[in-house]
Amino acid sequence: MTSTQTASRHSPCPWQGVFPAMTTQFDASGAIDAAANTRQIQHQIDCGAQGIILCGSLGENSTLEFDEKLQLLDIGLAAAAGRVPVLLTVAEGSTAQACRLAKLAQEHGAQGLMVLPGMRYVSDRAETLAHYRAVSAASDLPIMIYINPLAYTVDITPDMLIELADDAHFVAIKESTGDVRRVTQVINACGERYGIFCGVDDLALEALHMGATGWVAGLVTAFPRETVAVYRLWQAGRFEEARDIYRWFQPLLRLDVSTKLVQNIKRAEVLEGLGNGVVRAPRLQLAGDEKAQVEKIIRDAQACRPTLPAL
Repeated sequence: MTSTQTASRHSPCPWQGVFPAMTTQFDASGAIDAAANTRQIQHQIDCGAQGIILCGSLGENSTLEFDEKLQLLDIGLAAAAGRVPVLLTVAEGSTAQACRLAKLAQEHGAQGLMVLPGMRYVSDRAETLAHYRAVSAASDLPIMIYINPLAYTVDITPDMLIELADDAHFVAIKESTGDVRRVTQVINACGERYGIFCGVDDLALEALHMGATGWVAGLVTAFPRETVAVYRLWQAGRFEEARDIYRWFQPLLRLDVSTKLVQNIKRAEVLEGLGNGVVRAPRLQLAGDEKAQVEKIIRDAQACRPTLPAL
């Protein structure tokens, strides 16, 4: 049996489409703003999001306390009200804490997990695989494997995905290597075993053309209708219309590819009337020339916003 045949034994991924990686809304004191988070999540779903991901990198995971992550999960589940799956991100410093969070996420009602390697320590292949298998065993939830070696150093390569394919909990990957060739490499290695979600905003249409079935999006939290339109048009085979919107979107999508993606995207939310821009230290809000440059990109895009076609 070939590696692809081996990796294709389990049923296809239950998820597809646009899954916003939600920002976390804080009030002026820095506490979680339940009402603002609820509004944001409901707005994304109303605009066509097919899933919600909480407490990811864009959600300022590293600044959140353990109990706050569960609080945000409860807020998200209530806001979604069963309309779309709600996934909680597991990005803990130890495997034990990751397993604890996975177990509690299931108890709170999460419909899935997005799991990162152990934070801070750069694990080798065997350690990375052991971490993922341990987190998988801690709950019955389906898992999206988050692959982002640019930000977190640790890679999960196609041959590692083949090895993990015997565990039915692993259903999808968030592909954030920044190399669109990885989509083809994963498909060649694993067939249709995993749903592939592009996790880099300004590679999304390219990844969809190469076989990705979903988009874990960032700028969607400020521009949900445009993001969903690109995906739906592509899905309907209306490629030129999708491409035209995507070309307009490109300068905005580049704001996601930055160490200050949180501040950039929260600034876009403010200018779209969808948030207050508050971030948690050590992050600081944009200021001076940096703020002016980001705002110019956003306002320039707003000034020539395309009319979206009927979907």
